[in-house]
Amino acid sequence: MVPPERPDPEGLHRLPLTAALRLERGLLREVWQRHGGRLLLVFVGLLLPMWGFAELADEIRESEPLAFDEPLLLWARSLAGPGMDRWLVAVTDAGYLYGVVPADVLLVVALLLWRRLPEATFAAIALAGSALLNVGTKLLFARERPSLWESIAPEVTYSFPSGHAMGSATLAWVLVLLAWRTRWRWPVLLLVAPFVVLVGFSRVYLGVHYPSDILAGWAAASVWAAASYFAVFRFRSVPWHR
Repeated sequence: MVPPERPDPEGLHRLPLTAALRLERGLLREVWQRHGGRLLLVFVGLLLPMWGFAELADEIRESEPLAFDEPLLLWARSLAGPGMDRWLVAVTDAGYLYGVVPADVLLVVALLLWRRLPEATFAAIALAGSALLNVGTKLLFARERPSLWESIAPEVTYSFPSGHAMGSATLAWVLVLLAWRTRWRWPVLLLVAPFVVLVGFSRVYLGVHYPSDILAGWAAASVWAAASYFAVFRFRSVPWHR
């Protein structure tokens, strides 16, 4: 007795190999077109930074010196001069209390006045949460600041991760994610990326942070901003969707 054939409503089992591969490519292309941006954000904004932060945190927790920290600090110190001092002190001020913090508040208030509640919620969670997370992480790791020379802008709190790096990077991520589906995404990205790098460099130049503190701040900012984005917008809506 011949067993009955199993149903094959799609006819996939009878497709030639080339047709099956073509169908698979089409399905993958459709998935990428629909969800490619979010998949990329998961990898670039969440998975890769989480791995980087975990690697750095493990070294700091075990009090292991990172090979690149001291050489980069000394290299930054070799660039010191009166002009550089004035410029990078101004950059570091703009990177937190006199620039980033007011910009955070203005952004959330502007979005609320514009009646963009989801966007304002995302910005508020990402920006305020980043600041609280930074304070808690500093207390958890309690890493002392570098002491290779006397800084012209000394700090008294713990070092890991850098609050300036984390705060400026979180603001940058929020602006880029809000602008990504608009015609302003590349101008915003080209504006905020150099600022974030300059703020991070200023902290190393002033001798108040190890380079690993900066990298950890950037990584933590990325993870928190991306997580906040997914928490607010999930997978069914995007910024500026009415």
